[in-house]
Order: sequence, then C-alpha cells, then structure tokens
Amino acid sequence: MNQNELQLDTKIAIRPATQDDAGLILEMIRALADYQEQGPDVTATEELLIRDGFGPTPQFECIIAEVNGQSVGMAVFHATYSTWTGKRGLFIEDLFVDESVRSRGVGRALVREVARIAENRECHYIVLNVIHANPARNFYDHYGFVYLDDVLTYRLSDKRFHQLASSTE
Repeated sequence: MNQNELQLDTKIAIRPATQDDAGLILEMIRALADYQEQGPDVTATEELLIRDGFGPTPQFECIIAEVNGQSVGMAVFHATYSTWTGKRGLFIEDLFVDESVRSRGVGRALVREVARIAENRECHYIVLNVIHANPARNFYDHYGFVYLDDVLTYRLSDKRFHQLASSTE
C-alpha cells in the first residue's frame, strides 16, 4: 500500500484474526523480524500458528488492522498474571504496522483495542518488550507505557533448555 493511499480520516478497522489469517500473520511476523534485523530467527510456520493460535487450547490471540480492506498491521497477545498484585494482564508479544502506514494511527488503534480487550476481561495492565534500537519507543512513552529499567528479561532456550528439562539433578 502506498502511504499516499491512506488518508488521515480513513477508518482503521480492527478485527480478530482467524485461522485463515495464519499466512498473513506469519508474513507480518517475518516483516517485523526483518525490521529488527532478526529475520533468520523466525522458525514459526503457518501450521504452528494454526495449532497454537486457533486450536483447542490457544496460546495466543491476534487482531488485524485493515485500511480500505487491506491488512496493514497486527497485534499478537496472550494472558499474563502478576502474583505480586493478584491481577491479570495481557502481554503484547508482537505489534506490527506496515511501514507504508506508520505514524497514521494504526499502532494506536491496535494498542487501544488490546487495552479494550484487557479491560473487558477485568485485566489491569498491558505489558510488552521493545528492543533498545526500536524508534517506536517514543510511541510507547507517548501513550503512558513505563520503561522498567530494573527488570531484565532472561530466556532459556534451545539446547540449554532441553538439557535442563531432561536433567535429573
């Protein structure tokens, strides 16, 4: 989509993703990873997204942003819980807006819809991770997200994860 095609007053439609959107979701995940210079790290497949997002026990949900009937963004999210506060929340795993429509309200519309979903589920917060180099950090600051500089994200995966899981010590 050419940026000139999107008028400022154009309505941004947000809809829940369906199983039929698995290819579109994967395409946006890959575009986000490429933008963050981590494209080779994407190993998800349409089949895995269908199984884990639309199967009997969904592990995530996704909403799609559309302008003039064309998909231009998505938010992938899942439930989280704070044991310290005893409150539910939603974690935004991926937020993607096509480069051609950035700074046009699509990201805001997606985050607002996740907030509405969270509020309807009696959640009390939204949380997300942002890489340091992401210029969208200003976007999150503008809407009131707070950077938690005292929290570090750690990940155990791949070989070391499997070693720990299968250890007997």
